[in-house]
Amino acid sequence: MAWQSTLKVSVSGVRGIVGDSLTMQLGASFATAFGTYVGKGKVIIGRDTRPTGLMLQNAIVSGLLSVGCEPVLCDVLPTPSILMLVDELKAKGGICITASHNPNEWNAMKFVGPDGLFLNSTEAVELLDLYNQEAYEYVPENEIRKVSTLENPFDCHKQRVFKHIDLEKIRAANFTVAVDCCNGAGALFSKDFLEELGCKVIAINDTDDGIFTRGPEPIPENLIDLCTAVREHNCIVGFAQDPDCDRLAMVDGNGDTIGENTTLTLAVDHILSHKKGYVVTNLSSSKAIEDITKRHGCELFYSKIGEINVTEKMLKCDAVIGGEGNGGVIWPAVHPCRDSYTAMALTLEMLAERQQSLVEIMKNTPRYDTANFKMTCTLERAQRIIRTLREQFVEQRQSNLDGLRIDWDDRWVLVRPSNTEPIIRVGAEAPSQDEADELAREFLQKCKGIL
Repeated sequence: MAWQSTLKVSVSGVRGIVGDSLTMQLGASFATAFGTYVGKGKVIIGRDTRPTGLMLQNAIVSGLLSVGCEPVLCDVLPTPSILMLVDELKAKGGICITASHNPNEWNAMKFVGPDGLFLNSTEAVELLDLYNQEAYEYVPENEIRKVSTLENPFDCHKQRVFKHIDLEKIRAANFTVAVDCCNGAGALFSKDFLEELGCKVIAINDTDDGIFTRGPEPIPENLIDLCTAVREHNCIVGFAQDPDCDRLAMVDGNGDTIGENTTLTLAVDHILSHKKGYVVTNLSSSKAIEDITKRHGCELFYSKIGEINVTEKMLKCDAVIGGEGNGGVIWPAVHPCRDSYTAMALTLEMLAERQQSLVEIMKNTPRYDTANFKMTCTLERAQRIIRTLREQFVEQRQSNLDGLRIDWDDRWVLVRPSNTEPIIRVGAEAPSQDEADELAREFLQKCKGIL
């Protein structure tokens, strides 16, 4: 089946521009394939606040009903909450309707297996095969199930987080915090969540209309209003979510952004101060995580990029904490998925325990700067580039797990082909922004020279 160029099909799901590459027919067809794949039974469905979400939800419900599934609607709900409900309710699977940090005109379907985890690469290929072959198992009229709506669907998520943190200590601190909900799913839940933790909450971008009044990715240039709110209200911390609440960035008490990588770095530091164990992150995450892990005498493992890759590695080695450097904290005690609510709770617990400001804590936290570039490149040429670079830098510490990462004592570079586009990405990290830019540009030129 031919797809228009804006449709992206990968292990992360199916995403595209609604009305262009992502049609309601395609949504219904993928839901039909997914229902056939997981079998008859409950399928949890939730969405972020994008205006196209309800329309796509209706198409998905139709597809699931046609193959005997029982759709359970959660309406607007954070992505991690959906994964936890699949696990909690022993459902056959789940579908998250969200394009995460992509612009408003995009939407997507992310597929969740019965274990409450996103499908891995093998499972995603099996689902895609079903879709391409249209090997659907339709049921007769008398086997069509009812559609139900779950009441208070966020409660499961909230209680799982609260079960594993020191509620009394956080509440006793009487923190004032700010939260930028990005007009996403967090607009319905984040202020109440933080208030239940005893915080006075300054909420911005907290209408649930899905019209993003800032860029949906929680990166520094999109957090100017949050920085202002933190300074004006003397907050100890500012939290910034993306539209589906699986990523978290932070602003310190001075109103300065501290980078998405720091969210995971601080979570690792806090958890390892309580419980020693393995840590897992992907190859594009900050070296600061390695530094912190070594400081605690623990071991760090790397995975391929992608939440499910990190999660599977964590479960395999029984890691106590992990995640992705884009603000995606994964604490298996709550659930093995990226979760901004877990990240907020851990940060508040850390601040309450240490009785220090985030500014003070950051003075003893390693930080690096990053730079990222990309260029058009076929997969065949990208593979040739990686082979050549591997030979040129054979004396350096390397990882071939996901593209090619080359490490020095205080910096690294990652050269990696995209899974969904004909491009190659070059990312670098170093002690300063100038050094990171220089290293990334140097390797971008090397890539061009090899071509």
